[in-house]
Amino acid sequence: MLTKVYGSSFFGIDATIVTVEVNISKGIGYHLVGLPDNAIKESSYRIAAALDNNNYKLPGKKITINMAPADMRKEGAAYDLTIAIGILVASGQIQALDIDKYIILGELSLDGSLQAIKGVLPIAIQAKSSGFKGIIIPMQNAEEAAIVSGLDVLGVSSIQEVIDFFDKGKMITPTTIDIATAFNNPIDALEFDFSDVKGQENIKRCMEIAAAGGHNIILIGPPGSGKTMLAKRLPSILPPMTLDEALETTKIHSVAGKTKEGSGLINQRPFRSPHHTISDVALVGGGSYPQPGEISLAHNGVLFLDELPEFKRTVLEVMRQPLEDREVTISRARFTVTYPTSFMLVASMNPSPSGYFVDENNPMTSSVNEMQRYLSKISGPLLDRIDIHIEVSPVPFEELSNDRKGEASKFIRERVIKARMIQTKRYQDLAHVHYNAQIRTKQLAQFCKLDETSMGLLKKAMESLKLSARAYDRILKVARTIADLDAAETINSNHIAEAIQYRSLDREGWLG
Repeated sequence: MLTKVYGSSFFGIDATIVTVEVNISKGIGYHLVGLPDNAIKESSYRIAAALDNNNYKLPGKKITINMAPADMRKEGAAYDLTIAIGILVASGQIQALDIDKYIILGELSLDGSLQAIKGVLPIAIQAKSSGFKGIIIPMQNAEEAAIVSGLDVLGVSSIQEVIDFFDKGKMITPTTIDIATAFNNPIDALEFDFSDVKGQENIKRCMEIAAAGGHNIILIGPPGSGKTMLAKRLPSILPPMTLDEALETTKIHSVAGKTKEGSGLINQRPFRSPHHTISDVALVGGGSYPQPGEISLAHNGVLFLDELPEFKRTVLEVMRQPLEDREVTISRARFTVTYPTSFMLVASMNPSPSGYFVDENNPMTSSVNEMQRYLSKISGPLLDRIDIHIEVSPVPFEELSNDRKGEASKFIRERVIKARMIQTKRYQDLAHVHYNAQIRTKQLAQFCKLDETSMGLLKKAMESLKLSARAYDRILKVARTIADLDAAETINSNHIAEAIQYRSLDREGWLG
């Protein structure tokens, strides 16, 4: 007897329906075809034990299972439940008249209980668009799938519940969530807040500008000056996520298996901080069966690279293209996967191996040559993609011992949101441009026009400070953001003057 059961597989952040055909005929053997990986090939042992422990049997006949489309590789143990139900129906042990109306997925334990699976959100989205009535998945994944409205999400704890649903008509209460409640972003309840930061007003200003324009930023300063502390507080001043951003971010984390058990929508911007020993594949994604890397997990959020020169140069260089294109494409012989990578890069570094600038009064000072060798670990093309360079100085004792609280994140965030709204309106007719950091070079003349005074100031700064040519575009973009924070329609000389200060590493002679 032939039975068709439906599962699903995901590639990148999109899912594809997989038809599992189970045929039982005379003979002996268990034949699984359709490019399954080892985890699926081993499913026969889990299925046999699970059925036996629930008073059902794996038929002693010839069992042929085809996973269509047969030329698409299938991966993972999520097909255990799909195959097991198909075998029970094909062997006549249970009846399942409506089995073609449901996507069925789940990893089986030997006692028949179900383990959580990855990629449930994109699978649920695909199930709805393909016209399925519902999806049967492990209870641990039910809230995540319930984000998709108009689909019956049936969370189950064991294979017996699925059998009772099809064979005995025992109802399973669909899991539902209120999207408005799930999307209620408690951003003021974040652990880190700028009110905890003593002093560093100029650095806070830089972080506000970076958040308002989506600019990448690098903080250069000695140990203990507050670089990491400031970076961790950046998400608290970013605008709340939109529903589309939350859905896309949740899809990426779902595919990577990084969503928390029993959780639904990710409603806070990600903050990823990988260690400097990370490999290039772990950072940008990849593997024999490509998975999203840290830059994709930071999508719509912040990627913090602490002690930037300590990262392997090859690791940093593979970030150049994703930083520019805001997506990464991973190619293999049989397929290509694309993951979105629209994140803010925040990097920090010491100015030298000892951790200190050139300072005759500091016993731990570094020489100019030491600083040059240390900074040369970071390539010019990578620095070219970082808009704001700022030097961070240690906080003096008077400010550290002061009990006065700094400005809270919620007040800074209000200004950032107003600036982002101005940018959204300005770029509403441009595809893939939502804030100032995304402006292309050819669009600068249109959106970053300068009057004669501002142009003269910029020209003088380029010549006297010996700024590099690559600094020109970045200064204009940052100046545009500063003008937006001031709600100014045009860029004036004050905006240009402030933006020039934020290109430390472009100044010739900065190292002494």
